[in-house]
Amino acid sequence: MNDDVVVREGTLADFDAGVRLVMAAVAENALVPPDYPRLLEHVYAALTRDHGIAGVIGEPGGELEGAILLRVGQVWYSSEPVLEEKAIFVAPNFRSAKGGRARKLAEWGKMASDRLGLPLAIGVLSNARTEGKVKLYERMFGPPAGVYFLYGGKTGTVVQPPEGSA
Repeated sequence: MNDDVVVREGTLADFDAGVRLVMAAVAENALVPPDYPRLLEHVYAALTRDHGIAGVIGEPGGELEGAILLRVGQVWYSSEPVLEEKAIFVAPNFRSAKGGRARKLAEWGKMASDRLGLPLAIGVLSNARTEGKVKLYERMFGPPAGVYFLYGGKTGTVVQPPEGSA
């Protein structure tokens, strides 16, 4: 494993590996059952820069070690665009590897926000390893602008994706 971790902009060559990584993220973190066609649309749009962008770790067309999926959207009270983090995920077999992949993906998100001139909305919606994720984000982004609470649900309890969907 390489200590020189590099986040690059994802391209359509990363679609299959990106879908596999997002499916793993959903299997681990989902709050409600996923809509797979919608999931594929988000990955495709980000990789083709259709109101989105993705940062990935790994060789083009190869397996991905981690990714950040960002989409351009709007908050409910305005038509002004914001950059919304939809997923930031490091594959389990790379979480303890040297190189700080989660930190590098978060840095890439900040760079994308600066480059696009859009505010970045990013957060932690997880019931697993939450404290460590929040501490990382506080170091990267400063104090939180709020918190999430879940009533009647818990992340990471959704069943695995159907056979052949990844």
